[in-house]
Amino acid sequence: MPRGIPNVKRDESVGLKHSLFNVPLPLNPKHQGSSYLRSETQTIWARNSMQQRLSAPPPREEGRKGSKVIVIDPGSRNLRIGRASDINPVSVSNCIARRTVPPVPPPQYHETLKRPGASSTDVDGTDRAAQGLEPEYNHEDVMNVMHGILRGRMEFYKLRITPDASAKASAFNAQSQPEIIPDENDPFHIDFIHEVPEGKNFLVGEDALRLADPQKMGFTLRWPIFGNRFNTRDYPDKRVISDDLDTIIATTLSEKLGIERRDFKDYSVILIVPNFYERSYLQEFAHLLMVTMGFKQMCAQQDALAATYGAGLSTACVANIGATSVSIACVEDGMVVPETRMYLNFGGDCITEFLHHLLTKVDFPYKDFNLSRSYDWRVMEELKIKLCTLNEHNVALNLYDFIVRAPGKPAEKYGLRAYDEVILSVMCLFEPRIIDHDRRKIGQTPIHHPDVVDDVYDTRENMEGYNPELVTNAMMISTKHLLDKQKERIAAQQASQQPPEAPAEGSVPPAEPTLENGTPLAENGTSTANMDVDTSEAAPPPPTLTTPPIPPTPDSTPIQQIDIPYEASQLPLDVAIYNCCRGVENEARLKKWLSSVLLVGGTSQVPGMSYQIESRLQSIIMQSYPDASRSITVLPAPKEVDPHVLVWKGASVLGKMDGVADLWLTAADWDILGMRGLRERCFFL
Repeated sequence: MPRGIPNVKRDESVGLKHSLFNVPLPLNPKHQGSSYLRSETQTIWARNSMQQRLSAPPPREEGRKGSKVIVIDPGSRNLRIGRASDINPVSVSNCIARRTVPPVPPPQYHETLKRPGASSTDVDGTDRAAQGLEPEYNHEDVMNVMHGILRGRMEFYKLRITPDASAKASAFNAQSQPEIIPDENDPFHIDFIHEVPEGKNFLVGEDALRLADPQKMGFTLRWPIFGNRFNTRDYPDKRVISDDLDTIIATTLSEKLGIERRDFKDYSVILIVPNFYERSYLQEFAHLLMVTMGFKQMCAQQDALAATYGAGLSTACVANIGATSVSIACVEDGMVVPETRMYLNFGGDCITEFLHHLLTKVDFPYKDFNLSRSYDWRVMEELKIKLCTLNEHNVALNLYDFIVRAPGKPAEKYGLRAYDEVILSVMCLFEPRIIDHDRRKIGQTPIHHPDVVDDVYDTRENMEGYNPELVTNAMMISTKHLLDKQKERIAAQQASQQPPEAPAEGSVPPAEPTLENGTPLAENGTSTANMDVDTSEAAPPPPTLTTPPIPPTPDSTPIQQIDIPYEASQLPLDVAIYNCCRGVENEARLKKWLSSVLLVGGTSQVPGMSYQIESRLQSIIMQSYPDASRSITVLPAPKEVDPHVLVWKGASVLGKMDGVADLWLTAADWDILGMRGLRERCFFL
């Protein structure tokens, strides 16, 4: 047998291919260091993606937190606006000068002080003194009361009183002559505008105040905001007010912050609204910002809550003393207590006018003075900042100076002597009888809008006819004495109008109830008519029972005869703060709020304002709560924060918080929901 496997010859012939696919041979690189097609980044898709990234515009920088949020604080005299990321806002005068078709009305200043011989008759012809709303006004008596209060405080602190100070000051001021200051030596020289190009139809802010003579140049100067509402006294229509506010805000954003109108769609807005506001005011502002100007979204915040944010407090009684009004409200745990809101219809402008009145009585050396001119008003504002105080030890026969800068004339420096005028002018905040409140409300009519419905009701509205949106419990407490007098007067009037007494019982039989045809009823209630009636005829409809009408009782007569918000707006500042804290009628909360009274606003910077209010509150509360008088503390604004901008800075803090995302109202929501959407985003609506 053969050993092993026999040798088999290998088949060297080429067989059929299993596929027609030709496998290419590997490329022969030119050198071993080449990386051609060795990574995914060398593919065409990777190269196209890289080119797109290089050619794409650079992404926008997010910037600091709050850089896309604009905070707006509209005031009567100043508009404070800026990004939430800014340290301080831009403050401009909230006024505008528009070119007007001739004849151009002259500039006017609406006086707000009661002059000697003023009557107590209201603007609508009501004699307020006869109705018991206020005593008969006597200018000399009011001035004597203010002098007596000042003299008493100075004697308490053992300060020297100069008996003939007014005569000495008047003699010096009568002989004072101005000193001419050349323009090159005046560091604060004002370049007045004497000509305006034909194409420019408006001037905003300080430019509007630098007009040499607005009437001759064909311009009308207006201020769109007055207190907590629109200035309807100087404007014919609310559309004109909205147009002026649009122009002021847009011009300020463009010139001061570099934000053009085309970029408004990328910015959000936080609007600071008054504590005591009208819904139509908020509706018009929201429509202006969201529709007219085209901002991305908005949020509304009350000024008292914003002030606590800026001061770092969670609970406080905030008194915002502005130029034309004082707003007071209590904040507790980050919420404004609505029943504690108060509104006073006077402010820093009343101090300016009263200071001018007092200086005129001591021969003010600048004779050609007119408060309707912007540069003269600036002079008195500077004097108010330099002279006014509430510290009794500063009352002395001191020498002051001021500079008058008028258009077309060199600056003039005057010398001035004053005594108690520096403190009496500020005391008008605590003696508001000197202010003509009736004249201040002339022309201030509410703005109505069909989309705004005051649909909030409570027991007070059903019982006494008051709208809780306009009347708070603090206002009711402040005017309780007036309501009692009105009740007594109405009761006396009803008693005099009652018919003569009915005759004695038994002299005249009581009237029997009858049918409409005069047929009396029987005792069982059936008719006593003739029963012999043909029943075959169609029976007429049954007669109805009628009874004599019951005359209304005296209790059903409405007792609300006075304007509660208007009467409450005439309270002294210290009494208003006390009644504001009493709005909830809780002693514990009253003591807590009185221990942290926060003063904000420009007028709160008057020296001695905090101590003056604190001492007056102690004397008021001593009668009712003796234990709480020792815990009263009036807090000024933090030292590193200007009281003018404290409210704005608090709102800017809110604009940088993450929680504000739940409060934004977008333009689409406003278009669909309107005020309903804003009500759902705000805690105070």
